[in-house]
Amino acid sequence: MKTSLAAVPYFWTKQAYQDFYLQVADTDIDTVYLGETVCSKRRSMTMQDWIEIGSLLASKDKQVVLSTMTLLEAESELNYLKKIVQQGDFLVEANDMSAIQVANQASRPFVAGNAINIYNNQSLGLFNRLGMTRWNIPVELGQEDLKPVIPQAKALGVELEYQVYGRMPLAYSARCFTARHHDLPKDRCQFKCKDDVEGIPVRTREGDSFAQINGIQTQSGKVSNLLNHWQKLHAAGIDYARIVPVAPDTTLQVIQSLTHAIACNQPQVDFTDDTREYCNGYWFQMAGLEMIA
Repeated sequence: MKTSLAAVPYFWTKQAYQDFYLQVADTDIDTVYLGETVCSKRRSMTMQDWIEIGSLLASKDKQVVLSTMTLLEAESELNYLKKIVQQGDFLVEANDMSAIQVANQASRPFVAGNAINIYNNQSLGLFNRLGMTRWNIPVELGQEDLKPVIPQAKALGVELEYQVYGRMPLAYSARCFTARHHDLPKDRCQFKCKDDVEGIPVRTREGDSFAQINGIQTQSGKVSNLLNHWQKLHAAGIDYARIVPVAPDTTLQVIQSLTHAIACNQPQVDFTDDTREYCNGYWFQMAGLEMIA
């Protein structure tokens, strides 16, 4: 089984990104996704900065994939998307239909991000004909949901990727929840999301985890954790175990622990973190916030 690291969903400084990926380059992760997927106002990194980091990672035998935005709202964002697709060095992760259309028109293969609504064999076949070579499966699809779809994906030669760690992406909005939290208009947000390494937690009145605010994105309050079930995912036909970054140090620990367990074929991943609440119910056909040991 291979491992992948999703694009960082949070807004970090240029130095923080560079330091993080410099350390990622020395791990045994197989594939690394790069780029901004949430908000186009986050401009600490230029296209050239991402290309340079990608070149560094590629020199360390990592497959590099450039990720596109999930919600496009302006012509400038579409133009930036076209630049990502037109660069010829790296594969592209398409996170909305405009990216798929641009990639298809350019005859470029792509990874379908988990915001793309693929839930059955008909959709799988359609996107494969458009150029999809890998499917990052939506987090709400469990093992029983996937049983009819995995054989079709294998027959088409489509690689399958499933999230095993990280907060789940739940929704995107034209509104910026971080700006609203700070009583600021979206157009004058003061880049407040840079103050939060992994977003702002939201709890119910009873104090339970509810969600995580990340700009225009809403994430799960609990962190999805299927690390100790990686062998079950592999046996089901999943090709890539996907890690979605949280804080840099924790993410690096997860990468090292998971890649070591896979290399040694160990069912248990030697990773513990009591500072976060965990869930994995979707894979087991349960409510997503449930946690199966």
